[in-house]
Order: sequence, then structure tokens, then C-alpha cells
Amino acid sequence: MRSGFLHSSLLAVLSLLFSSGCSRGSGNPDEVGEVVAYAPVAVSKTVTKKVFVHLMPWFETKESNKGSWGIHWTMSTRDPDRTDAGGKREIAAHFYPLTGPYASGDTTVIDYQLLLMKLSGIDGVLIDWPGRQTVHDYPLLVKNTAAIVSRLDRVGLRFAIVYEDQNLVNAVDKVATAKSDISWLQQHYFPRADYEKMAGKPLLLDFGPQVLQNAADWTAVFSGLNPRPSFFTLWFESGEAGANAAGEFAWIPRDHLTTLNAFYANGYPGIKIGAAYPGFYSFYAEGGWSGPTWSIPHNGTATFLQTLDLALEQPGIDYVQLATWNDYGEGTMIEPTREFGYDFLIALQQRLGVENIGKQHLEMVAEWYRLKKERINDRPAKRKLDQVFYDLVSLQLTKAEALLDSFN
Repeated sequence: MRSGFLHSSLLAVLSLLFSSGCSRGSGNPDEVGEVVAYAPVAVSKTVTKKVFVHLMPWFETKESNKGSWGIHWTMSTRDPDRTDAGGKREIAAHFYPLTGPYASGDTTVIDYQLLLMKLSGIDGVLIDWPGRQTVHDYPLLVKNTAAIVSRLDRVGLRFAIVYEDQNLVNAVDKVATAKSDISWLQQHYFPRADYEKMAGKPLLLDFGPQVLQNAADWTAVFSGLNPRPSFFTLWFESGEAGANAAGEFAWIPRDHLTTLNAFYANGYPGIKIGAAYPGFYSFYAEGGWSGPTWSIPHNGTATFLQTLDLALEQPGIDYVQLATWNDYGEGTMIEPTREFGYDFLIALQQRLGVENIGKQHLEMVAEWYRLKKERINDRPAKRKLDQVFYDLVSLQLTKAEALLDSFN
């Protein structure tokens, strides 16, 4: 808050607890005392369908990963320690994040990403989750997921889990391992107020099934859960879960609109979740990994808008999944990059009818991120930037802008 506002320590404490309606009043933006933790305010938009974005929590830097870059920045052939003349690191991707390569568990990165999502009209994240086996980099992904979840309610976004049952290939008792994973979710995530519910049940997606491919296995996995989740399989795969499946979700097909239109038009009686994506341009072959090598041209924002419009116009589809926020390996990211800038997020704002928020506010988030990284040891600056964060989440955008301008 600015100097001269609340002098009583008691009132200062109360302002932290009940500050959604508070004002810091007028004063010098260079002076910020106690930070007012304003409650998040929902973005006003004309589209009522729920829009969630698929988020990968699997990126690591040398600082976050005991001196080694994570495999999703390196694959088998790239070294981010090598840079070009402009300082661009060599990463396993055809596109480059505006932030540069980052760690998914970095709380400043998380806040930056969540702020951008919020101001773009996104309602929440669908977090790609590997399960809790202690193999490969799965423990880091679980840790990063927990870090993301811990920041969501401050921004006012919701979340659900996309389970990677393909990872059960590593387990001896695959059903028991899956049951343990989902029971852990039931204990730690499903009861949360910010966990997305459908018909009063926690929303759970599975990227498959790829290992547990019969209804009896999923019945065993969900036995004892109360309530059982609203369980969604990948499109055309619900038969492998039987009556356990509430519905199916669309993804990115090799033939682009052909399969997407077929999914929307078929007579599947369950619930459908639509999909929108910006294109597909994988780095797997150049990175020395196996994986798909086909592509879908981005054509600027044309592919994204084409698939987004198609999903939004479908009657009876209440959820749309944006695929993805940050899968750089497959070139499906919509977060800001050097190549596309903020184009996907601006297009999303426009299609969702986001009111009174535009590119300049997304750029404010990027400036907030830059200053947070630059002024990491500057305590007065940190207080101001913490206040900018709460001004942004409460949509007090003019106040946030004034504080950011005070750094110049």
C-alpha cells in the first residue's frame, strides 16, 4: 500500500485478509509499504464455454536440475549452454519462449504464465501429470505440478489433472500403481476448491488409455473413491474404460480437420471436450527422439482461430482444451514466443470477447517478469512488484501500470 494510507497495524492485517474491496488511495507509486493481497477478480468475457489450457510441467534448467538442463530442452542433440550472437540458447524446439528456456517449478515463471492465461480469458489449466513412480524425471514433474497448484488460487484459475497412464508400462502391478496414483490425487487435489468439478465430481482426463485398456481395470482403479471422478479418455478411446468414462476429449490429429470434424459429428452419447491448437511442428527427428514427424502449418494464427472457432460453435460442448500452452517439442505452444509474440493470446482474447484487456496488459506481465528477475535482491522493488501482481490479478490495471512505470 502507499504511504499515508493505513497507519494501524491491526487495519493493515485486516486489509490482507479482506482486501478485495480496498483501495490504496493516491500517493507516490515509488513508495509501497505493506503489500495489499487483493483477491482475484474474474475477467469479463462474452463466451461462456469453459476454456482450459493443457500445461506441461516438465521443463528444467541447470539451476533447478542439479547442474543439468532438462531433457525437454535438450532432447538428445541440443545444448542450451550454446548461444548464438543474439544470446539465443540452443534448445530442442523450432520456437523460442520470450522468457528463454525456463524451469517449470520456478514460481516467478509460474506466476508469469498464470497471469498471461488469466488476462487472455483462460479459466484454468489441465496439467499433464506422470503419476508418482520414482523413475525417469517423474518426481520432478510431480514436484513442479505441486508448485503450479500452490499458485493457482492467488490468480483465480482452476485446474484438473491429465493422467499419463502410458507411464504404467514401468510398473510391475499396473492396476495397483494406477490405483495408488489416483488415490493420491483423491487425497491431495480432488477436494480442493479450485479443482474443477463436473456434475459435482472431480474432472480427470487420461491421455489414452494406452496401458490399462479394459473397463475392469479402471473399475478397480476407481474402487473406493467417493465420489468417483468424471473420467475422460482421449477421443475414440472411451470403450476401453467402459462405464467408468463420462466422456472423451479431442486432441491434435495428423489429418487436422478431418478427424476433428468427425469427432464433433459422431453420435457418441457421452460428454465431449473440444480442442483448439495452433499447429504442429515437432522437433523429435532433429532432437534424436522417436515421435511423430508430420506437421500442421500454423499459418500465423489462422490454424488456431480455425480450430478455436470450430470448437466454440459446437452445440453441447461446454469445455474447450487449448493444446497446448507449452509443448515446445511438438510446436503446439500458445505462450508468447519470439516467433509469434503475443499473437495467439491476443487472438484468444478477441474470440472469447475479453473486455477491457489487450496486448498492452500482456506486455505489462512480461515487464513484471523481467523486473522480478532483474531485481531479485532488491527488497523495496520486490514489494512494489508483489503489489503489481495483486493489482493485476484483481484487474486494477491502471494501478499496476503506474507502479511498473515508476521503475523507469
